[in-house]
Amino acid sequence: MLVYPNFDPVAFSIGPLHVHWYGLMYVIGIGAAWWLARRRAERGLIDLSAAQVEDLIFYSALGVILGGRLGYIFFYNLPAFLENPAILFRVWEGGMAFHGGMLGVLAAMYWYGGKLKTGFFALSDFLAPLVPIGLGAGRIGNFINGELWGKTTDLPWAMVFPNAGDEPRHPSMLYEGLLEGLALYLILNGFIQKPRPRMATSGLFLLCYGIFRFLAEFVRIPDVQLGYLAFGWVTMGQILSLPMILFGAWLLFLAYRRPALPSP
Repeated sequence: MLVYPNFDPVAFSIGPLHVHWYGLMYVIGIGAAWWLARRRAERGLIDLSAAQVEDLIFYSALGVILGGRLGYIFFYNLPAFLENPAILFRVWEGGMAFHGGMLGVLAAMYWYGGKLKTGFFALSDFLAPLVPIGLGAGRIGNFINGELWGKTTDLPWAMVFPNAGDEPRHPSMLYEGLLEGLALYLILNGFIQKPRPRMATSGLFLLCYGIFRFLAEFVRIPDVQLGYLAFGWVTMGQILSLPMILFGAWLLFLAYRRPALPSP
């Protein structure tokens, strides 16, 4: 068993303002995506100016934050919201959902792509390989917070987490960080080294993330207010990831019925 390092979730304080590591992970993920997007645009991997790339990242970041919060409320905590709608604004209590954030980003790309007269999938293929940076950073933030732990286990790398009892558990947030962050980044950024059909990169992202998340949910404890939704093992995360798997496979199928196009 490994000893969980009891991190202070507050990175630093300026007077009454407390800056949390989890919030810094969002800044790191968005900042790294902005930097890499600028570099790839300079190499001509998308027909956008530097200013347009910056706007794309800005609107996508808004989609992540707003969609992530709304997704958590409506997918994971709807009864509490209906009882007290004010909890939507209690962001200091935590509560963000990837699937909601993804929908927020999709909405931002659809709106901004229409404004630029740029195809939706041109933007999504460009952004998809950047997303794992933020996903990996977010899971590190979950680990620092000691949240989203897994089921009990006797594996040698199990940890005893604060507020999770005395039994060692799967560090499921680290599993997700390795899968959704590192592995997905390597897969997508290796995939785009050659010209790919439009939609292929987006499809591969949806397929791989959906599979990784679906598998990780088998060892991750579901949110206490929801529990398992069916058969004693189906979680909300799996229900939300299954359409990603199916839609990603469908996009790949459609993509490879078309001639290859340069993909970022």
